[in-house]
Amino acid sequence: MTATVPVRPRRLAYLGNPAVAVAPLRALHEASDRLGIEIAVVVTAEDRRRSRRGEPSPTPVGSAALELSLPVAHDLAAAVDSGADLGVVVAFGQLIPVAVLDRLPMLNLHFSLLPRWRGAAPVERALLAGDVETGVCLMDVAEGLDTGDVRGRVSIPIGVDDTADDLRQRLSGLGARLLVDHLAAGLGAGEPQVGEPSWAHKIGRDDLRLDWARPADELHRLVRLGGAHT
Repeated sequence: MTATVPVRPRRLAYLGNPAVAVAPLRALHEASDRLGIEIAVVVTAEDRRRSRRGEPSPTPVGSAALELSLPVAHDLAAAVDSGADLGVVVAFGQLIPVAVLDRLPMLNLHFSLLPRWRGAAPVERALLAGDVETGVCLMDVAEGLDTGDVRGRVSIPIGVDDTADDLRQRLSGLGARLLVDHLAAGLGAGEPQVGEPSWAHKIGRDDLRLDWARPADELHRLVRLGGAHT
């Protein structure tokens, strides 16, 4: 059985990698005195080369953590051993083992309106499917892929010319505020997800292929995703 989420956590472990996870980290840091919290550690992927000749560089989250003078680590054990009483997960890119959740409860910002688009590419799948809205959910991390109770959600319309990058940037800011607001109010119980889940599988090269026989609106959505090719 996973550990219980504290109503008012005092020490946080933050887990994330890409740019979309930077705004929530900064929001937590800026609000730390008001919330009475400390970010004990930031767990992110190891530094890697972004080009063939470049020097290894940190992830966007790692770079932000260093700028904010926060401790950085690259494995889940550091989160468990940090003395944190809550983990916050944003686009970390891997399932959290139950053995970790048994010791450290975690919340996740997921960029969809769950249970629609569980999985790795919720923004991209919502755009490709022609959804008229998307959003961000604050949810418990539980065994299984994005199956936990939802504690709060915010929805936004998807404009006819919105790109995936546009949506990710807006959802990142909304998620940051959602997270801080819920921590400030105290973390009560969440609510089970209701409805038939759909799955946001990772986007592959074939998903990005432009087939001129397809309807124009589908091609337009594909171009807005970024990386489309013939």
